[in-house]
Amino acid sequence: MKAAVIFLALAVCVHADMYFHNPRGSNNRLDEAKRERNNANRMFDSQNNNRGGYNVGSLYYYTGSVLSLEWTNQHSCADPNNHCEQIVQYTCGDLVRDGATTQTIPDNPVNCVDYDCNNDIEYGMHENYDYYLDCRLRQRNAGLFIADRNLRGKTALFTRQNGNGNRRGYECPEERDYYPYWHPTPWRDVVIFTNDASRCPYYQSESQNVKSRFACVLPPSFLTTDNIRSNKPIIPNTQEGCEEVVSAEGNGTWTEFPPDSRLSAPECIETLWSRDNHLGNTIGGFPISYNWTIPDLTHEHCVLRIRYNISTGEYDGWDSAVNSSIGRTVDSVLNGATVAGQGSPLERRLFSELTDVYERFGFTYDEARERGYVFRQNPVVKVFPDVNEDSNNFGLQLAINTNQFGRTFQDRSHTFAIRARPEDLQDVKIHNLNVRGKRGNIVQVYPGVEYDFVPNRVEMAVDDYIHIQWTGSNTNPNNNDGQGRDGTDRSNVVMLRPPNYPEGDGSAGTASGHWGNSYPAHLDDNTTSLLGLSREDRQNLATLLNMQLGGEMSELDDAGTYYDLGPRKVTRSGTYYFMCSRNNNFSNRSQKGVIIVTETATSQKRIGWSGGTVELNGHTLEFPQAALSTAGQYSIEEFTDKDQLEAMTGVRAVSNGGETVSSYILVSPATQFDSQNGGMAKIVIPVDTSVASGDVTIMRANAASRWEYVDLDTRVEENMAEADTSSGGVFVVNSQINSGLIAGVVVAAFVLLVIGIAFGGLVVYFVVRRDKWQKAKDNTRKFKQKVTRSFARQV
Repeated sequence: MKAAVIFLALAVCVHADMYFHNPRGSNNRLDEAKRERNNANRMFDSQNNNRGGYNVGSLYYYTGSVLSLEWTNQHSCADPNNHCEQIVQYTCGDLVRDGATTQTIPDNPVNCVDYDCNNDIEYGMHENYDYYLDCRLRQRNAGLFIADRNLRGKTALFTRQNGNGNRRGYECPEERDYYPYWHPTPWRDVVIFTNDASRCPYYQSESQNVKSRFACVLPPSFLTTDNIRSNKPIIPNTQEGCEEVVSAEGNGTWTEFPPDSRLSAPECIETLWSRDNHLGNTIGGFPISYNWTIPDLTHEHCVLRIRYNISTGEYDGWDSAVNSSIGRTVDSVLNGATVAGQGSPLERRLFSELTDVYERFGFTYDEARERGYVFRQNPVVKVFPDVNEDSNNFGLQLAINTNQFGRTFQDRSHTFAIRARPEDLQDVKIHNLNVRGKRGNIVQVYPGVEYDFVPNRVEMAVDDYIHIQWTGSNTNPNNNDGQGRDGTDRSNVVMLRPPNYPEGDGSAGTASGHWGNSYPAHLDDNTTSLLGLSREDRQNLATLLNMQLGGEMSELDDAGTYYDLGPRKVTRSGTYYFMCSRNNNFSNRSQKGVIIVTETATSQKRIGWSGGTVELNGHTLEFPQAALSTAGQYSIEEFTDKDQLEAMTGVRAVSNGGETVSSYILVSPATQFDSQNGGMAKIVIPVDTSVASGDVTIMRANAASRWEYVDLDTRVEENMAEADTSSGGVFVVNSQINSGLIAGVVVAAFVLLVIGIAFGGLVVYFVVRRDKWQKAKDNTRKFKQKVTRSFARQV
């Protein structure tokens, strides 16, 4: 019978997607008035669907402020379905720009020699022409695994995902596809997400933030028009090759490009879970996000990028053989000849080891080739054994595309500015509140999102600052659903009307506004004054008066696309629900947000296997590497008033006769940490300057509000008390009772010993349990009285 062929859809498909939503991702868009982008090659290689991305709009952020990055990725992370890595980076530079045309910036050697391509501001640009030219003329890394792909060149333009050497802006394809990259790049690392956190030490030590890069610098005479046009590798990628280049003008120079001393290693943490084939939220219904603290590196022209690498289980890019050379270079071994069954036994062995398809099924290499169990384009696999002639002819065709097993996707933001703080904003915490999404219902904007505030839920403390700012567009598709003038994005902020019924949210006091309502509160209702802002600020947020010159404003039509309230100090605690009055119809009726303001300061951070530290006003909770089994959210909240402590946590202040010499702090979660191998966290609490080491002990209230001693050997250095703990809860530093009680016990025991020796009395053992110090103190006092009376009688 003829072979039956059935197509099986695998996890890696032709179009997968990764999209930035805050800051606004471009997906190579500029200002197109249609759903599809004009030019997929404008700035970078995204590998995304032609839809998606937002029209241009730039914001600014103050150094040290907290910005919520949000994105969606189509294929899963943090589950066994594939290998997944995500890397967020940024670059700043005088030439970084969005441009004014959707055309790709030229690279014609004659044009770029006759005039400066770098400075033609009509075109958008991230990496510059010199960077691209170096990539275009540099020898590719010949040790990279390319499966059965036929690369059409030998420079860094040609990779397994870019076999034709296609150009997107001035991006370097080899650098785009691999991380960490081995040559200098303009990109600096923000955070790395990985399914396997044990890779974090490697990622962090290899980051260009902290490790030098080297590259071959050739004399200018090599960069002739003919050499540039040839697309042949004239720049070696090794020190040995570089130093062998000699010309009349000089030799090649293997040059060090050191890291920026102002940067530190990037954070590295486990990936957030996402559902396969679904551009949606993560666990709990929250968007996939990361809170980025804006670095202290000011510039008016910056851009973010996020890259997403997914690899099927059959392709293990971390196999040591994949990026090494055994005999001949790995990529030459794994070209078409080997896939066709030719080549030496070494070549066939290398291929089988790297792809590891057939050994797990117990086949020999020849059996695997006969039955299709080799890593090649669209193989037909014979899943039934050779029982008879008919069954051996039955095959299933797998939809495998070898340039997509592992594959990298990407999105980049439009440009933004990083600015220095004004003098009056030094040493304060600033939270950025922005708007994401664009006009239209979910079908019209997909794979973008509808309007929402970012973050949708803000948690902050009284005296923190909030910076409310957003941008939109006038060139959305005219037939997209929405209120107001066709094609326009507009937003505002108004308090929602008071709750219809009490919800009992006591975490930040009385709730103002209600999620379920769609009407705003009255502007003059000072009992629900948004965040304690002035009436002028509340009016400006509602009507945008400080950012527009008049016109018809009932639906904000005559407001501009950009709004900036500027940083404002939050002076009232409470829970505040707010909305946008314009984007509130049936198709997009939920542009709403909530801000929870506590009287006490709070700091939180997601920490996993690689460890990390939560810091707040000198208090720290530090997890060493491998202390935690899984990633989770950890926070510190400070209480300076014991009545407030009891009201907010239900824990009564410690009352064991000692004196508290620090603030109370709540470490959440208040339960046992998700640790492995008995992992512990170090907790550090500032204490009064008069306290000396040995006079204090850190105490903790457990879930039953019972106080216990965390560590009898609490360490004090430079007015900081520290101890190790395996769980959260309420902590405080206590003095006097530690030394006083221990001294009492020692004196009593010594008196007993003397009496026992002198009069043949009994030896008494006195045991003190840490969780019963007060009882022990009372017993000690009674025992000393009894010993004193007995000693008097003996005398």
